[in-house]
Amino acid sequence: MELSYQEKLTLLKLNEVKKARFEELVERTGLDQVAVMRSVLGLQSKGLAKLHERSERVVRLTGTGREYVRRGLPEWRALRILRERGKVTLDDLRGVLSDEELKPIVGLLRREGWASIGKEGGKLTLEITEKGMKAEERPIDRALKLLAGREAVPVAEIEKIIPVKELKRRKVGEEDTLTERFVEITPEGEELVRKGIELKKEVSNLTPELIKSGKWREVEFKRFNIHAPVRKVHPGKKQPYRAFLDRLRRRLVEMGFIEMTVDSLIETQFWNFDALFQPQNHPARDWTDTYQLKYPKSGRLPGRELVERVRTAHERGLAGSRGWGYVWSPERAMLLMPRAHGTAVDARRLSEGIEIPGKYFTIQRVFRPDVLDRTHLIEFNQIDGFVAGEELNFKHLLGILRRFAVEIAGARKVKFLPDYYPFTEPSVQMSAYHEELGWVEFGGAGIFREEMTRALGIDVPVIAWGIGIDRLAMFKLGIDDIRYLFSYDLGWLREAKLVW
Repeated sequence: MELSYQEKLTLLKLNEVKKARFEELVERTGLDQVAVMRSVLGLQSKGLAKLHERSERVVRLTGTGREYVRRGLPEWRALRILRERGKVTLDDLRGVLSDEELKPIVGLLRREGWASIGKEGGKLTLEITEKGMKAEERPIDRALKLLAGREAVPVAEIEKIIPVKELKRRKVGEEDTLTERFVEITPEGEELVRKGIELKKEVSNLTPELIKSGKWREVEFKRFNIHAPVRKVHPGKKQPYRAFLDRLRRRLVEMGFIEMTVDSLIETQFWNFDALFQPQNHPARDWTDTYQLKYPKSGRLPGRELVERVRTAHERGLAGSRGWGYVWSPERAMLLMPRAHGTAVDARRLSEGIEIPGKYFTIQRVFRPDVLDRTHLIEFNQIDGFVAGEELNFKHLLGILRRFAVEIAGARKVKFLPDYYPFTEPSVQMSAYHEELGWVEFGGAGIFREEMTRALGIDVPVIAWGIGIDRLAMFKLGIDDIRYLFSYDLGWLREAKLVW
């Protein structure tokens, strides 16, 4: 039977006492706990030792509980002052009670019948009662004494005195699981020791020094059991959502898309709304739907020629349109705001000139007033993009959206519904099916209106989309609450898989 050096050492030390607590065995061998546990499990798999475990629910003192053991429970500290003075105000109690303790203890004294509550000179007063003068030790006091004398007390023993939930409510006790481990040598293990076990120095690496010196003949090489349980290690890795965004970015570049980047999260209303042919009286510009900057309040407009084309589109129309029929305000267009959608970046790029045919995308942080819940955030990421070309039509757009949902997000069911956006016609909304949440809307798309593209200097069809990438990530990462993408939960951060 092949045994490693650590297994031999563990077996020899165990044979000296036949049965030992795991911690005692660690001390006897001089090995660390992980090495001893690995050795014990290896010996158990060979029938040479047995590992016994016993778990018990116990109660321990909390930090607050230890403080109360030292200073006394707040009610007894308050009662001591009352017994000395007979009647006190809340200010009198502040010398012995913290602000956190004061309010609940006043209520407790009244419930126990230890003090009556009154008012004098506009101040709340407490006056001790006869019951308060005779108050004696209660179950919670006996429980604290018991816990103070021991590191941990079995739940069953505490429950004979007071319900554990009461200790939790007072924040003086907390439940824990205490696991004791014992290791016992088997008759087979004892027989092997009687036959004799030779302890040889064990090495895990064959080094040039061992070969040159010839000492490799004197040592024993460690055998590795790839099936043996080991301690779980959590190496450093990218935050799961950050990794998802980076892989998505790389995938789009591999598909031939050009990434559009900007340096700021702040836009003028010109780029966020006006350049997208969204009228200045549109309700989406109200404070209920978009944020506004208080300071600085306004920014600068782009070149005069572009501004005039956008003004014309709004007031009189372009490409056969009649426009919106109002007097366009440059002052309104200069107002600053946190970017409400990534489509503002599309407008900037279109105005600067693009390749035709060409494919472009951007991943941007955007901001909208909303109610936080499982599928909504106030600050979130959005992936926007467009494809420009002579022969593009609505079917091309639906094909791209379906590919996003199925191949990139891993959605199994996708459906499209008619929708309306001021800057696209026709427009469509895309939803995908989530096992936990049902149908979730995560994208809007359409063909940019000619009133918009002509004003920006583009005269070919442009199909475009804006997708809530956070919701796509929910599908891919297998979570049912969008807030978890930005969670500090170490358990989830450690266990979440880096997926594509």
